[in-house]
Amino acid sequence: MKLKDSLIAIVVIGIIMLIIMPLPSALVDVLLIFNIAASLLILLKTLYITEPLDFSTFPPLLLLVTLFRLALNISTTRLILGNNGDAGGVITTFGSFVIGENIVVGIIIFIIIIVIQFVVITKGSERVAEVAARFTLDAMPGKQMAIDADLNAGLIDEQTARQRRLKIQNEADFYGSMDGSSKFVKGDAIVGILITLINIVGGLIIGAMSGGGDFSTMANRIALATVGDGLVSQIPALLVSVATGIIVTRANSDEHLGMDLSRQLTAQPYIFYILASLLMCFSVIPGMPKLPIIILGAGFMGLGYTLSTATKEVPVPVTADVAAEEEAKEMRKPEKVTSLLNVDLIGVELGYGIVPLVDASQGGDLLERVVMIRRQCALDLGVIVPVIRLRDNIQLGVNQYVIKIKGVEVAGGEVLMDHFLALSTGDTMGKLEGIETIEPTFGLPAVWIPETMREKADLMGYTTIDPPSVIATHMTEVIKRHSHELLNRQQVQVLMDNLKVTQPALVEEVLPKVFSLGEIQKVLYNLLKENISIRDMATIIETMADHGTTVRDLDLITEYVRQSLARSISRRFIPEDKARVITLDPKVEQIIVDRIRQGEQGSYVALDSEQIHGIFTSLKECTDKMMSVGMTPIVLTSPLVRKHFKKITEQLIPDLVVLSYNEINKDIQIISDGLVTL
Repeated sequence: MKLKDSLIAIVVIGIIMLIIMPLPSALVDVLLIFNIAASLLILLKTLYITEPLDFSTFPPLLLLVTLFRLALNISTTRLILGNNGDAGGVITTFGSFVIGENIVVGIIIFIIIIVIQFVVITKGSERVAEVAARFTLDAMPGKQMAIDADLNAGLIDEQTARQRRLKIQNEADFYGSMDGSSKFVKGDAIVGILITLINIVGGLIIGAMSGGGDFSTMANRIALATVGDGLVSQIPALLVSVATGIIVTRANSDEHLGMDLSRQLTAQPYIFYILASLLMCFSVIPGMPKLPIIILGAGFMGLGYTLSTATKEVPVPVTADVAAEEEAKEMRKPEKVTSLLNVDLIGVELGYGIVPLVDASQGGDLLERVVMIRRQCALDLGVIVPVIRLRDNIQLGVNQYVIKIKGVEVAGGEVLMDHFLALSTGDTMGKLEGIETIEPTFGLPAVWIPETMREKADLMGYTTIDPPSVIATHMTEVIKRHSHELLNRQQVQVLMDNLKVTQPALVEEVLPKVFSLGEIQKVLYNLLKENISIRDMATIIETMADHGTTVRDLDLITEYVRQSLARSISRRFIPEDKARVITLDPKVEQIIVDRIRQGEQGSYVALDSEQIHGIFTSLKECTDKMMSVGMTPIVLTSPLVRKHFKKITEQLIPDLVVLSYNEINKDIQIISDGLVTL
């Protein structure tokens, strides 16, 4: 165990032992002085913090200090009652200093200190701590949502978001602890009054029963020790109470309390002129001491003059004509509209009826799902999904949402709050009663049902989806389908920088000696366009480095990269050991090879309309046949033909998977379920 951890345990045990064991008066004097010093240290610490969390250990420290003070009260009470009022030099000195020759005055002063602490400081601190704790807890959901929004907007990273969430949690814990700790201070003030009464009454009873000495002398000695003990204990308690009030009323700031007070009180010099004038008015009242009032008034007047001259700026005279001319020039200046030209790469707009899906205080978790979408896309595709802007749009339908790519709507749908979307799994028992609709992501028939029918739908074999999941799934599919459009040069630079951390030699060899940033972006664009993950950047860049010195056709470079990624491509599109595919007739492949032409924009296939029509007709028959039995169509071609056949068919079937034989693992069994012919 560390020394500091052991020390705090020793301190707590020592305080408990003070309650049990009798102590000599000399040791009690030392502990009383230490109590005063510790209270002053706590007060000074609270004056020089910039925010309450800088002294987050204050609540447990307050408990320990209070317990220590109560233990000292028990020790001093034992000395007062057991030694006929002799409780040590510290208590006697405090009592003599305050009481003097009049014990009644001393007792009244002691009572006033108790009342100030109990009624004013302790009561106020307790109320402020209670209100601060309640408002801090009420504000937590909004602060959490703001952090999620900043994280989703890309303004902060996950580490910063985690730190801010921890700070919010610590604030809530701190003010909650202060709410409870303030009760210790209140209880300590009450105990101080009771101990004082016990010391006086008990001392007098013991003195009367002992019968030794003059009773009046005994009563004075007991009263002197009791008041001294009360002052020695209550003055530190008053200091700690003041520290408690300061720390619970302290607002977050960049400076400590002294700097803030100095800056804020002297920010308006003219108020010192007003104060000085009011004091001068007081001096004319009959009977008022004029000299101190005049001195103070003159002092405040001088302070105001000093502050005003220090901050005064020489005004520039402006005539009406000059002012009008300046205003006209300002109006003729071109409007700064550059901020209006920015287009979000991806955004989601919500109708006002489904805005609560974003509000965490109302149970909405769409922001959290957006964060998960970005993580999932990074794992699946290796892309950094840009900021996803979530906005409300009153022009949309109440329950409508739209997804935009580069400011243009590409998808949308409707969801119903407090409902679930029920999808048939193909093996359902009966038909559900609800609002029939079309599932927005995959276009499947579905039914909106109220929450009360969810359990029934599950029992009938339906799959039920809540509204946030519907939107999140739709967003995920849209992002994957358009990931190649979202990839810009800046993101490619980030990917290259990330690769450079682990393989600096590879990056330095390729960029910019062999390929430019734009050429690397083009290869990654080609891969993402066909739903190929670019997470294995090392393999991609190594392949480009191997062929970049001899091949400059980026489409051909892409084919080499695909062949290097054969294992991940096979796993992505053929999860099992058997591949049921559509193949091309050798004659079709030969025709495509013969019709390859080179142009300014790269190679292309020059087929006539009859040949294209024949290929499309045969391909559609094969794909419809596979889809009718629940299989995803995959076309398998020779490496030379693959990219050209994909370009031919992407207008008819944009999502068709076209692979080459070199992109399939050798251990996968290939079964042809269709043949594309002319």
